[in-house]
Amino acid sequence: MNLDIQDIKFRDINENDIALLREIYGSTRKEELEKGTNWNDEQKRLFIEHQFSAQHEYYQKNYLGGKFYVIEKKNIPVGRLYIDYFFENKGVRIIDITILPEWRNQSIGSSILKEILKKAADSNLSVTIHVETFNPAMELYKRLGFIKISETNGVYHLMEWRSKQIE
Repeated sequence: MNLDIQDIKFRDINENDIALLREIYGSTRKEELEKGTNWNDEQKRLFIEHQFSAQHEYYQKNYLGGKFYVIEKKNIPVGRLYIDYFFENKGVRIIDITILPEWRNQSIGSSILKEILKKAADSNLSVTIHVETFNPAMELYKRLGFIKISETNGVYHLMEWRSKQIE
């Protein structure tokens, strides 16, 4: 399943991308760390480093069929997309999609999601993603037709999108 979106490219991550991927991950935790802790910058940096490393290792070990991409717009890194096109032979699992803050609200994420949904519909596959309750993108997922199918610890919602062909 190749994604084809004007001006947006997906390239496989490599070891040279670790600092960039850590920065992308850190952008998702910045507000939480600013509001929820009284840590200094070094403590925040160490926390992000540790959490990123744990998440990265987990994804690499547990999503063996996954594709891990840096998202680029006009050859500039703007985010990451981790996706398993045949998760558990059931459907597409968006493991993670993150757009850097300075690139958000420019239709990049929604364009990518719409293309994933189009390709999934063409193949008669459902699409799932875990979304934290407080994630601002939750509204986008709902607008695109994702519904909550389960919840973990009151924080993580497993959202699913099903094409009309599946129903």
